[in-house]
Amino acid sequence: MSSAYQTLEHDVPQSYRDKILKWNGWGYNDSQFAINKDGHVTFTGDKYDISGKVMPHFRPWFENYLGIDLNYVSPAQKLSDVVIDAPVENEDLIDFLKENNISFSNSARIRLMRAHGHTVHDMVNLREGKIPRLPDVVVWPKTEQEIVKIIEGAMSHNCAIIPIGGGTSVTNALDTPVTEKRMVISLDMALLDKILWIDRENLTCRAQAGIVGQSLERQLNKKGFTCGHEPDSIEFSTLGGWVSTRASGMKKNKYGNIEDLIVHLNFVCPKGIIQKQCQVPRMSSGPDIHQVILGSEGTFGVVSEVTMKIFPLPEVKRYGSFVFPNFESGVNFFRDVARRRIQPASLRLMDNDQFVMGQALKVASDSWWASLKSSVSKMYITSWKGFKVDEICAATCVYEGSREEVDQQEERLNKLAAEFHGVVGGEENGQYGYRLTFAIAYLRDLGMNHGVLGESFETSVPWDKVLSLCRNVKELMRREAKAQGVKHPVLASCRVTQVYDAGACVYFYFGFNARGLADGMHVYDRIETAARDEIIACGGSISHHHGVGKIRKQWMLTTNGAVGIALLKAIKSELDPANIFANANLIDIIGSPHCKL
Repeated sequence: MSSAYQTLEHDVPQSYRDKILKWNGWGYNDSQFAINKDGHVTFTGDKYDISGKVMPHFRPWFENYLGIDLNYVSPAQKLSDVVIDAPVENEDLIDFLKENNISFSNSARIRLMRAHGHTVHDMVNLREGKIPRLPDVVVWPKTEQEIVKIIEGAMSHNCAIIPIGGGTSVTNALDTPVTEKRMVISLDMALLDKILWIDRENLTCRAQAGIVGQSLERQLNKKGFTCGHEPDSIEFSTLGGWVSTRASGMKKNKYGNIEDLIVHLNFVCPKGIIQKQCQVPRMSSGPDIHQVILGSEGTFGVVSEVTMKIFPLPEVKRYGSFVFPNFESGVNFFRDVARRRIQPASLRLMDNDQFVMGQALKVASDSWWASLKSSVSKMYITSWKGFKVDEICAATCVYEGSREEVDQQEERLNKLAAEFHGVVGGEENGQYGYRLTFAIAYLRDLGMNHGVLGESFETSVPWDKVLSLCRNVKELMRREAKAQGVKHPVLASCRVTQVYDAGACVYFYFGFNARGLADGMHVYDRIETAARDEIIACGGSISHHHGVGKIRKQWMLTTNGAVGIALLKAIKSELDPANIFANANLIDIIGSPHCKL
């Protein structure tokens, strides 16, 4: 990495972000899908169930389904070859940080690691060495008062601030606006990573906002508790990030979304600290201030501390799975589960494309008995039950509670599934499907090595529109890809991931082989925009839990209406009149350099 400027820094901490995470891909440095010497796909490292395992069926699926030639490689640029522009200078701010003993650095690599999230745009830019506007200095507050002090410094010395938690954003929320002329401070919350207290009587805990999800859960587990919030990104996302994006987890059915779990929080903005007077389960004191902060995505200020509900660790945790003859049967089963309010902790439905991909990712078995069981299961499903291979879909579930509760939940769901022609798929398949979620995020990096562009995005939708929305959006993505000149097969799949009384969350997975296209990213943007337009036209939302950032901002007016947008701008004007928190997420601010007039 080259940079033609003097590095300035003080008391720089050793951060997990700089030591163990990839700079241009998802997750840990040692974890990735790779092709071994025998030509099979394997997964490196030792952190996942599939680590060190061979997936003999995945390469044929990958090559045939997406038209990939694994001999064609699209290598990423080396970090050593990346050129980083000099930062905007502000000597007064640097002196201020030194005087107040606040950790900071303008090192090129440190700035780069905090300049992006994980959209396909972020990854393509990094892989091709197209480095956009970066934050100019990174600061690490060690206390809430240091956050206050940093904001004071930014206001006094005409700087902007962009907070960063885990850096897992998939909405371009961390991008620095290219038109921002002020010095931009990346406010890294990594050192605010402690549990402050656990209240066993009231079943709550207080934690700093920079704590990473898996660390929070691991520490609670040691004390006999769980927070119950388990997003796909739990290994890397933070408590503050969950609040800032209105996050949802895989076990929402039992424990609730992040807005259901919060009891109290502190929020630091240019006007001061927002906090309620007491930590109670509910109060009637006018509009709920927490709802202003939830989903604010770093535009008004930054979350510093959170009190959230915790739960005793369940006596039993059991996985399960079902196979349905088609997606419609699975959706109807889910609808009835919601109607009867018998959903387990987690319940997710894969369409046929994802089911086939999941089977392709199965690891090789050294056990003759396991192989026999697998072949017998296939025969039972396809020959004896008459399911069609190109229509089958599968559901995975997680039951948590006392042994009696789990037994009852499992029995009820097994009986109900049979009413919709579902077949019990067993605990082993359920566990494999559920835990594969954490490794599957690495697949995009393998695809990009061979010319594939891909992304996932989500929505929420009423029950009566689930089937039509899924069908229409998948058909549109395939049709638009063809119209844009994509010559190879397209991955357009979906899954139902969260169940509500009035509807569900639907995740779409989209990818295509960009070989032969003059501008693959332009084609990708056209398809994704058309897909999001179709989602809204079919009655879906702008987002269920990823948030808006900049990538979905064009749909905010349609989503919230002119009066709603005016309200958000009024809140911004009151809490941050000088636009110190200038990430340009959610809304455009009149008078700011990134405003679209």
